[in-house]
Amino acid sequence: MADFQLIESRNELDALAQDLLSEKVLAFDTEADSFYHYFDKTCLVQVATQREIFLIDPLACGGPSELSPLGPVFASPEILKIFHAAEYDIFVLKRDCSFEFANLFDTMVSAQLLGYPSVGLASLADRHFGIKLPKEQQRSDWSNRPLSPRQLSYAASDVLYLIPLYENLKKELRKEKRLRWAEEEFENLTRREWPAREFDEYGYLRIKGARKLESNELSILRELYLTRDARAREIDRPPFKVLGNRTLLEIAQVRPKKLAELAEIKGITDLIMRRLGRDIMAAVRRGKKVEHGPIPKISNNNRKRMDRQAERRLAALKQWRTERSTELSIDPGVLCPNAVLEAIAWRAPSTKSELSSLTELKPWFLREFGASVMGVIESVRAPASND
Repeated sequence: MADFQLIESRNELDALAQDLLSEKVLAFDTEADSFYHYFDKTCLVQVATQREIFLIDPLACGGPSELSPLGPVFASPEILKIFHAAEYDIFVLKRDCSFEFANLFDTMVSAQLLGYPSVGLASLADRHFGIKLPKEQQRSDWSNRPLSPRQLSYAASDVLYLIPLYENLKKELRKEKRLRWAEEEFENLTRREWPAREFDEYGYLRIKGARKLESNELSILRELYLTRDARAREIDRPPFKVLGNRTLLEIAQVRPKKLAELAEIKGITDLIMRRLGRDIMAAVRRGKKVEHGPIPKISNNNRKRMDRQAERRLAALKQWRTERSTELSIDPGVLCPNAVLEAIAWRAPSTKSELSSLTELKPWFLREFGASVMGVIESVRAPASND
């Protein structure tokens, strides 16, 4: 069990933040409560120095906004900050505290660039140190207080090995001549910004099976979806913990006329009947009164249908990626995601300059493989008469 110091007051946090500014390397992790609340928040910040571990409780200090003394630490270019899978940590800390970040190292991204078959923190700790990290608290509700000894021990273990892990991974990246790739990935993470969270009014169309429903059933599903979200906001619970998607879909298909019929649907418990039964029935009645109309065209991407020549370029690029990723012992999606290959296939650049204008391409990929990619494009290029 790792030793740690629990920070539960603003005065303690102020003093710790001042001490951390004198460190050269720090390891961080966060715990949030998105699995248990509609309005999730940062519930714990773990930090490790070369000698000590501190668990900072922002809720005890007055809320996530009280983490502001850590701002200069995260923004300092003189202090290396080590995370594992930093993307979510940076997201919640920017969202809750408006922090800026500099000088980052991500152990998961590093493992991906090195071609590790498994990049979870537990796998890396086992591979490098023969340590079995605890996993039983991964689904804990970190907003509950007091935190249990097991929760605190689990949280401390998440940063205990990050500094020696960083040292090992950096050596491997340098040996494989991929350290610069990693540094560019880290820099991109520090600059990333996320749009404000907005309610997805078409989220009901993303429920599996929704697009197979009849128009009237789809109207009911929409009303159920809106009712669920309103209830989730009211009680501050994730929507899936109010009613599951399968249950929403079945209600829309059954179209119950009475509470007794609703109670027979799988997923409708006695508790749901007492707390939400009448609201569900009201949603069903509202949905029955209107036709849904044409399904709006929504998509998670802007992918368009390719012509024959673009498809040929994409196939050739995927073949090239398969060969290169095998040579490098790296996952194809890490080397170059499908979306990037599709952008190249669509643009069909004629020069390296045109290729570099594609914003989807990462600098290290363009630098290392741009010439090869251009060679693939040229090999597929054909006279227009062939189309």
